[in-house]
Parts: sequence; structure tokens; C-alpha cells
Amino acid sequence: MSEENRKDIRMLLKRFGVQADEAIVRHLAVLGDGIPLRLRCTLEDLTDYGDQPPNSPLSVVVEGEIQAE
Repeated sequence: MSEENRKDIRMLLKRFGVQADEAIVRHLAVLGDGIPLRLRCTLEDLTDYGDQPPNSPLSVVVEGEIQAE
């Protein structure tokens, strides 16, 4: 894998991380104190492979909880 590929991956994940962080902070500000927030982050390949999709599609799911204050 080239360094350019790695750079593209890091930029995409960084952008997602920043946007997700901002969205979660806004959401928590609206909710206020309360029950823990349960979240699921999903990474899914949206590439149109035509008639030859990969045998194992790219899919990553991460679930977690953010404690209430």
C-alpha cells in the first residue's frame, strides 16, 4: 500500500472523528444529564463493483457507551 493511500485513509478517519465528536458533544448538550449514551459507529464500503463484488465486503462496526454526568 502506498503512502498516498495511507494518507487518504487517515484523512477520512480524522474527518469522521472530528465530525462525530462535534455531533456527540452537541447531542449531549441537548440531552443534559441522564442515562449513558449507547452508540454504534459503522464503516461500510459503498463502492460500485458492478458484477464483481469482493468475496468479503468491508464492514466494521464499533459499539460503545458514553457515561452520563
